[in-house]
Amino acid sequence: MGNSSLKNVAWILCASVLLVTLTFAANPPTNGRKMYKWVDEQGVTHYGDRIPPEYATQEQHIINSQGIEVDRLPAQKTPEQLALADQLKLEEEQRASRDKNLLNTYVSVQEIEHLRDQRLNLLSDQIKVTSQFLEILNGKMKKLRSNSMRFKPYSDDPKAPPMSDQVAEDLVRVDNDIRTQEENLREKRSEVAIMSKQFDSDIARFKELKGIH
Repeated sequence: MGNSSLKNVAWILCASVLLVTLTFAANPPTNGRKMYKWVDEQGVTHYGDRIPPEYATQEQHIINSQGIEVDRLPAQKTPEQLALADQLKLEEEQRASRDKNLLNTYVSVQEIEHLRDQRLNLLSDQIKVTSQFLEILNGKMKKLRSNSMRFKPYSDDPKAPPMSDQVAEDLVRVDNDIRTQEENLREKRSEVAIMSKQFDSDIARFKELKGIH
């Protein structure tokens, strides 16, 4: 056999060895078992029939006996990621429920606006009544404080009598009533703002669901 033939044979053998090596690297032997592929912290890819505990929480790749990926398991989520996913799911369910209620409750934008006006008018009447009652209470408190100036310790007259228990009780009671009604007034006004915003949102969403421009 000539040198040329020997060189050709040697070249073929080298090429065959290289092809086998590349095939082995691309398709690691598994002997028919399920194998896993994972990447360590240095970015090196590993194969094995089980994943080391320190890499168990990361994304996992399952390969068959031919080295082909047949499945992939997502990385385990952190408690924060799980909580966020639960929150997003809850919000999506609430949006879907709200949309369903809107479509089942109303047939037109005008119907929503009519209900909005009714409820806002009711709140407006309640605010008016509360404001009037608060005005009466403030007038009563003004008289009580004026009257209390005739008694010790508010009077400058050394001969002024001490304040009676009844006057003191009236001052405390009316003051508490004023605070209660002021809080009621704040709550009603806040309710008006919240309700208006909610109805505006409902109207906008209803139009979107119905394709109204």
